[in-house]
Parts: sequence; C-alpha cells; structure tokens
Amino acid sequence: MASTTTTTMRAIVQDRYGDADVLQTRQIARPEPTANEVLIRVHAAGLDRGTLHVMTGTPYLLRLAFGLRGPRNPVPGRDVAGTVEAVGAAVTRYAVGDEVYGVAPGSFAEYAVAREDKLARMPANLSFEQAAVVPVSALTALDALTTGRVEAGQHVLIIGASGGVGSYAVQLAKAFGAEVTGVASTGKLDLVRALGADHVVDYTRDDFAATGNRYDLIIDIAGNPALSRLRRALTPTGTAVITGGEDGGGPSGGMNRQFRALALSLFVRQRLTFFINKERGNDLERLTTLIESGKITPSLDRTYPLDEVPDAIRQLSTGKVRGKVAITGLSA
Repeated sequence: MASTTTTTMRAIVQDRYGDADVLQTRQIARPEPTANEVLIRVHAAGLDRGTLHVMTGTPYLLRLAFGLRGPRNPVPGRDVAGTVEAVGAAVTRYAVGDEVYGVAPGSFAEYAVAREDKLARMPANLSFEQAAVVPVSALTALDALTTGRVEAGQHVLIIGASGGVGSYAVQLAKAFGAEVTGVASTGKLDLVRALGADHVVDYTRDDFAATGNRYDLIIDIAGNPALSRLRRALTPTGTAVITGGEDGGGPSGGMNRQFRALALSLFVRQRLTFFINKERGNDLERLTTLIESGKITPSLDRTYPLDEVPDAIRQLSTGKVRGKVAITGLSA
C-alpha cells in the first residue's frame, strides 16, 4: 500500500445534529483505508439532500443508522471525485494515481476513504467538479427507473425534474427511449427542457394529476403529493416509484407515504413502490459509459469552496438550486 506522510487534513465537522450552523472547519486526523478500501485525495465533492438530512438528523428514523445523539461520522458528504492516494491490501481494481469517482462517506474533507466496490473510473470527458455531482443522485435516478421497470416508448412523468436526482432521471429516461414529462417550478422549466424533457408541467400553475394525461411510470422525487393524485395520473396498470418526501413530518418524515403506498399496492392494479439506493460501483460504470457517450451530462449549478459548505447547504435548502452544486478546492 502506498501512502503520503500526511497525518492530518482540513475537513468540515459536526458534533451534533442541527442546521448549517453546526458545521465547522477543523484540522483532524486523516483516515486510513482498511483492506478493501481506497484513500482518495478529494478534488471535489457533491452535495445532495441526503447529506442535509444526515446533518439535521431528520427524519428521526435516520438516527438509528447514523447515530442517536449525533452523527457517528462527524464529517458530512458522500459524493466524491479525486485521485487515489493509497489502497488497502485487498484492493485490485485501483492503483495510486487513478482518477475515480463514487460514494465516500466523509467527502467534505481533503481526504476520504471509500469501499472499492463503491467507486468507478472517472468519465474521461468530465472535470472533477462535474464528476463529483454524479454518484449519489445519478445512482438514485437509475435505481428509481430500474425499480419502475422503464421501457422504450413509455410515457414517464418525473416530479422534481430540476433537482439533483430529477435532472438525471430525465436524461436517463430519455436514454432508455421513454417520452418524458418533467414537473418543476416556473423558473426551472428551461433547465428541464434543456435536459431533454419532451413536455413540462409548471407545478405553480398546473396540477399534473388534473391535465388528463396518464403515465405508464411516475418517478416522484419532490414534495409529498397524495397517493390519490399519483394514482389519478397513472394508467390503470402504471407504476409510481416514490423516492422522497421532503415536506413530511413526524419520526419517519415523508417515508410514511412509501409504506402506505406498498400496502395499497396489494389491493389495486397499479404498482406503488419505493426502493433503497444500492450505490454499486458497477452501476457507476454503466453511468460512465452513458456520460462518455454524451447521453448524460451533469447539471452543475455552481461550486463552493470547503469553508463555504454551510452557505451551500443553506442554498440547497431554499430549493433554488438548479441541478447540483459541488464543493471544490479541497486538495491542491
């Protein structure tokens, strides 16, 4: 295993759950990879809503996995793009100097470790900043469409089409041959069209369930539309895949809608479901091929330096981000 002599690094750290004010920039010990892990010199990291949820510890059910009183891993961030700095003894796919991207818990730092099977070689046509905003959101979009059993020729509705996951869901659905309608706010309809959507719905003016159009597949990413509205917009045997619920309250947040959807599916012809994102390296490799062929392009809104991570999270919380934002300048 090769390694640098550096033993500390600069990182964003949180000791407790809360809003962006709990985040601090500190000098902490550099992580070391275990046998099946890779140490990455982080050149850029992506910001996704999952990171926001872990930061706040909401919905409260998340704390069972991430820590009851505070996050077990005090360094936030999951998306990563960078250069392999060292490899564990059992790693076979990567060597020091390789440019990789993928999922590395604790990526808001100069160095992060990732499991070998959570990484892929970085697309040759992307910058580190662009690559860093792909993994979590694009993998979620791919899993959503796979769960929905998307097929060429289907009519697909993407709710939340201008966000991190939605921007990839639109492009992937088009790559798979579907006719895509994207739902977004007025100021983001141009982005959704640029992503390749065949049709758009402005949710501030129109109700997707009241247009008279029916869809074979709905990918519900944003908000909490009632299951009855989703069903009205589906064909009699259509599928709705629920991937989020940003406005839900209570211990489970919007997740209670997913559980109710599964139960209702037992009694209706329509399929209402959700999934747990698997974040697999081989799916990242599939995305790499699509990116290098030009079928998927990351929608990078803007970048923030490491010290401005709190501002980046506040901006994401406002709902004004178009696509994704990246954290840059982590390592020289």
